Amino acid sequence: MLNKVIFVGRLTRDPELSFTQNGKAVARFSIAVDRTFKREGQPDVDFFRVSVWGKSGENCANFLGKGSMVAVDGRIEINKYNDKEGNERTSVDVTANDVRFLSHPKDKDDSQERKGDVKDDQTRQEPKSDGLPF
Repeated sequence: MLNKVIFVGRLTRDPELSFTQNGKAVARFSIAVDRTFKREGQPDVDFFRVSVWGKSGENCANFLGKGSMVAVDGRIEINKYNDKEGNERTSVDVTANDVRFLSHPKDKDDSQERKGDVKDDQTRQEPKSDGLPF
C-alpha cells in the first residue's frame, strides 16, 4: 500500500509552531492548491491542512509566511473527533515528509535585505566581455 501526496501551493496563513510535551516541534499551516481543471459550480482551489514535525517544522515557522509558495511531499491522515456540540467530525490532514520553499523567505525585519540584493550605495557592474559567445 502506498500513501503519498505531493502538493504545490501557497500558505493561507502564517505557520503556527508548537511543541509536544516531549519537546518535539510541530508547525501547522494551510495551503491553497489550484485545481488543474474546473467544474461548473465547484471551487477552483482546494485547501489542505499540513503538519510538519521536528527541525523542518521549526524552519517552516521561521522562514514561511502567508502567501509563501511551497511544495509539500507527505501522506494523508484521516482524523475523527467530536466538535463542541458532540457531533462526530472527520478531517483530512497532510503530514509532511518534506517541504520545499519555492518563494523568497519571509522578512523577519523589514530593514534586513535579502542576500544578493544591492544596497543603495552599491552599483552593479556588468560582467567583463572576453569575446566568448557564451
